[in-house]
Amino acid sequence: GILVANPYAAQTANDAKLTRTITVISSAGARALADACTAWAEKNKIIVAMAILDWGGNVIESHAMEGAAGNAIDTALLKAKSALRWRRPTSETNKIVRSGENLAPTFMNDFPQPGAVPIVMNGQVIGAMGVSSGDGEKCAQAAIDTVFKGQAKSSTQ
Repeated sequence: GILVANPYAAQTANDAKLTRTITVISSAGARALADACTAWAEKNKIIVAMAILDWGGNVIESHAMEGAAGNAIDTALLKAKSALRWRRPTSETNKIVRSGENLAPTFMNDFPQPGAVPIVMNGQVIGAMGVSSGDGEKCAQAAIDTVFKGQAKSSTQ
């Protein structure tokens, strides 16, 4: 006869956790991040665009400061998607690609360029923020610190 293994055989309906509770970034939270990053950029005399994604990769907010390059929103979005997928700042992903340690981001249609960070709360990635500048991660981190007041960070470590 044929033996078929059932991976759920050891669990009963009472044991199995069939749902989980997740935290997601709200529209108000995303708007506040965009405002805080814009304020940081103005203070530092740079022009940026930004994209904020929820944990599922949906765009919750995007904003381009007056004078931002035509491709700035696209760049910010690509960076945010990469930070979300790899669950780390894109500067870290960039380093592992450049060193040859892991080339997967280059053939998985990711954009491992510095400028985006995941947004992590209680060890759970709740979204990501991408910014179209070499200083994008600084802008995103400043926004996360301002908005979440230490309750969220940009690393899963």
